[in-house]
Amino acid sequence: MPGTPIIPEGSPPPLAPYSPGMLAGDALYVSGTLSLDAAGRVVGEGDATAQTRHVLESIKSVIEAAGGTMADVTFNMIFLTDFAHYPQMNAVYKEYFPSNFPARYCIRADLVKPEFLVEIASIAHIRQ
Repeated sequence: MPGTPIIPEGSPPPLAPYSPGMLAGDALYVSGTLSLDAAGRVVGEGDATAQTRHVLESIKSVIEAAGGTMADVTFNMIFLTDFAHYPQMNAVYKEYFPSNFPARYCIRADLVKPEFLVEIASIAHIRQ
């Protein structure tokens, strides 16, 4: 089944050849999302709370551009450069997913640039 790229207005320029989201049937795959503004500048450098909020707002914009809401998210893949940032990430995460928590995993990993502290990729199922 071919997919439809989802590129919300104001998306940052991609750091590699990918789309912010890909809709295939009712499944929306949101690429690993970093804390970048529309000009490609890092938002919240050194601040895991600010970066998590920006990442989740960016994911939300992809989901809404595909016709869904954050309640449609079924799975999140979370990458942190340091588990010391886990409490800050989790506090913001609970604001976006207050109940019916999506399945997820969280691992420590090096990200594409050292100024990034948090990266999240998501899968949502959007009811058409």
